[in-house]
This record gives sequence, C-alpha cells and structure tokens, in this order.
Amino acid sequence: MSLNSVGSRPVYQGGTSFFRHFLAFFLQDTFFFLFLHTDMSSRECIDRFSKILFWDIDLNEADMDKYPAHFIQRVLEYGSMDDWRLLRSYYGLPKIVEECKQLRTLDPVCLSYICAISHTNPKEYRCYHTRQSNPTPWNS
Repeated sequence: MSLNSVGSRPVYQGGTSFFRHFLAFFLQDTFFFLFLHTDMSSRECIDRFSKILFWDIDLNEADMDKYPAHFIQRVLEYGSMDDWRLLRSYYGLPKIVEECKQLRTLDPVCLSYICAISHTNPKEYRCYHTRQSNPTPWNS
C-alpha cells in the first residue's frame, strides 16, 4: 500500500493500491459469511459471544430466539466485529434489519451502519422518530 508514516499515523499518497486494499478487506468480510456454519444452536452462539456483552443476564436462561432484539441491540452497540459476524451468521441480515426497525432506541452510529449495509432509509426505523426532544450533553 502506498502509505507513508507521518509521526504515528499513515498518510495516503494516491494510486490505486488503497482501493485494492479496501476492496480486499471488504470482500474478505463479505465472503466470510459464505463459509460460516449457520446451523448452530442459540446456546452455541451465546457461548461464542464476548463475555462482557451480557454481564447483566443469566446466560443459562438466555434464548436468542425468544428475545432477538435484546441480543441484536447489545451486539450492535457494544460488540466487536467478531460478535457482529456471529450475530449476522445466526440471524441473517434481513432479520437483524427487521428487529432494528422496531427498536425504540439505537445509537446513531449503529443506525447509520445498519442503514448503510442494508440500503435502507433511516426514516423506516422507529428509533429515528423517537429521539429525545431535549438531548442531554452526554447523549448528543
């Protein structure tokens, strides 16, 4: 890649190699879903999530099929990319988008991400219309 370091951050210097690396990263992430084992049970999936995501619930009683919105929102807002890939392999993007459209609250960055990867309009989501009318400084 044609990047030079200035201080501690890389600087792009033009050329097509940046696009090639971006495309390779994107395709790697896309093709990752083709080779996932999607026939895992809810229990197996929960066991593979980051342990810090669901610290407030009893994981022995947790059921991803009974409460999908809870798992989807928690992974979107606090999960790692591996958690996201696992969630997407379990539910599939259409189910995730369907559940996100019904959420009352969703972080604006997460909403933008879901809209970008699913090619949907933010106005289709309930959380877009139910924002706080007077947001506090730490939630803006």
